[in-house]
This record gives sequence, structure tokens and C-alpha cells, in this order.
Amino acid sequence: MQFPKQVEIIEVGPRDGLQNEKKFVETEQKKQLVERLAQAGFSRIETASFVHPKAVPQMKDALELANFSRELDITFLALTPNQKALSRAIEVGVPQIAVFVGASETFNEKNINRSIADSLAECAEVFKKAKQHNLFIRGYVSMCFGCPYEGAVSYEQVKRVVSHFAEHGVDEISIGDTNGQANPKIVFERFSQLTGDFPGMTFVAHFHDTNGFAYANILAALQAGVTKFDSSVAGLGGCPFSPGATGNVATEKVVQLFSEMGIETGIDEVKLKEAVLYAKMLK
Repeated sequence: MQFPKQVEIIEVGPRDGLQNEKKFVETEQKKQLVERLAQAGFSRIETASFVHPKAVPQMKDALELANFSRELDITFLALTPNQKALSRAIEVGVPQIAVFVGASETFNEKNINRSIADSLAECAEVFKKAKQHNLFIRGYVSMCFGCPYEGAVSYEQVKRVVSHFAEHGVDEISIGDTNGQANPKIVFERFSQLTGDFPGMTFVAHFHDTNGFAYANILAALQAGVTKFDSSVAGLGGCPFSPGATGNVATEKVVQLFSEMGIETGIDEVKLKEAVLYAKMLK
């Protein structure tokens, strides 16, 4: 088995992790979490989501968090699912934006009340405007392996969304095992197909640990050539529109895994442990 010397871990806890918490986490606490993660050495942190507060009340302080992230002088990502959200992100100086579309039609409808076709059409407009402002663009593809409503998700379903993202010039695509049903075999096969069909694209692996397979899936993705991984401090997160899905793969365990394999992450494990303890207090 061959492994890379270095990987990038993108911390998504402050947004993707906290958004599923039912009790509102105070803005100052979110800021403290972001600052602790920055001190631990993460090169990119997803800190905000400019969705409507009625849809995700936990993210109603996105503007303040984005301002704080900018003042910290860190590279941060913000979710901008539509034109209005993108405009707000541009106003506050967000450097990297993200959009999401499900590979499963049913999940996409339940998640954002839109068909995949309608979502892709809106994404095209978001991408166009984002490029005019020289923003880094991430595309999230949800439910890339299995869906709680439709069962197994085919490669062609995933490729449909990835192709649209690639055609419109996104900078990277995060492939999500949103309900944690993937296994190492399908992970290796799917990422191998994607990197083969889209050789110029940067892919990120995004796993949930519902079945306890996430760390084995990370190794499978590594073998398929993936060197970028999303993770969430203390395993924060889940998906409200995916019944049974548990949290994101825990950052501290991913860092430990890579560290013991001799793969560099650039993360200070002592400071990360401090961030983990703080994050657990927010649950």
C-alpha cells in the first residue's frame, strides 16, 4: 500500500457540525471554537452558513462569524446555497464559498425542497457571480453512496452533479457519505472512477461514522488518490434530513490516524485536544 506524505484536513465543525445542535450555541462560544481551531493549525475552517435563519436557526449569526473569521485572518469557507446568500457573503469578504446538491433526487427534495435540475441551474448562476468576484468555489455532493430514501446511489447519479460542477469551474468537490453507509470497497471504486473521469479536479472525502466504517473509508480514499478530507472536531454534526445519520468523522481521530501512519497534517495535537474539550462542552 502506498500513502502520501502529507494531507489536508478541512475542519467543518463550526458550520456542518454545530448546525445540527438543537440548543442554540451562543455566538461568542462559536467564535471561541473557531479561534481554538485556528490556533491548532487548520489551514481552512468552514465557519458560517448564509442560509435563511428559519431553515437553520443555529446559523443566524453567520454574518458575525464571518466578520470574526476575517479578523482572525484565517482562510474560511461559508455555505452560500443561493444568490441572496452569495451576495451577503461577498459583502462581508468571504474568501471561499460552498454550494451543495444531493446525488439522490429524494434527498435533495427533502433537504432543500428542490429537484436536482433546479438546484444545478441555480448553482450555475451562483458560480458565475462568485467567479466575477474571484472567490474559491467548493461544490458539495451529498448522498454519494447510499440514500435513506432511495437505497444505493449509482455512480451515474454522482457523476451527473460532479459533471455540472466541473463544467462550471468549481475549484474542488467534496464527495459526501452523508448518512454513513459507505464501505471501503465502494469508496475506493467511486473515487477511482471520479479521479479517472475528472483528472483535473480536486476531490475531498467527507465521511460520517454511522456504521463505524469512516476510518477504513478514509484509508480506501487515500488509496484512490484523495489527499483532502473534511472532518468535525469532537465528531460534531449529523444531517436532519437523513434519518439515523450520526456525526461527521471526528477530527482528532483522523489526525491521530494520520500521525501514527507518519502522514503530515500540520495540526498541533496538543492544541487540538484543547479544542476538542471545548467543543464537547457545546453539545
